[in-house]
Amino acid sequence: MENYFAESSISGRGDDRRRIEHAKKVLRYAKKINTRENGDSAVVIASAILHDIGIPEAERKYNSSAGKYQEIEGPPVAKAILEKLNVDKSTINEVCKIIAHHHHPGIVNTKNFRILSDADWLVNLKDETKQNNRKKLKRIIDRVFLTESGWSLAVKIYLEKGG
Repeated sequence: MENYFAESSISGRGDDRRRIEHAKKVLRYAKKINTRENGDSAVVIASAILHDIGIPEAERKYNSSAGKYQEIEGPPVAKAILEKLNVDKSTINEVCKIIAHHHHPGIVNTKNFRILSDADWLVNLKDETKQNNRKKLKRIIDRVFLTESGWSLAVKIYLEKGG
């Protein structure tokens, strides 16, 4: 099923290798964090693969990939994919809720949301490391990571190894 999620998600992104690679990296981190945090694997995996699925539609409708548009356009696309796979309604609802708020932590505060948020930040934080300001990076890590496992990984990847 995970492979079909990935294929469905990727087919909606055309040949956008950067976004496909982003989703794969988020998935790897989400699975790693989930082994320690014990979230719902089905929700975590689906959310990781599909969290940015609304970008193509957001760009088409609004000429923007801004987070607020991803959060509007992503859930209907994800829901269609998950329904096609006969995923249970409860899982679909939670995945769609996570996607609908993944740029706004605090609105949804489930373990599965926190895992996805941390996995996404682990990938996106690389952009912040280019500034080489370790104090600023440490403040960002302390502020944005929502699980102990995600925080520990961020420290290990970006502070102990120097980014």
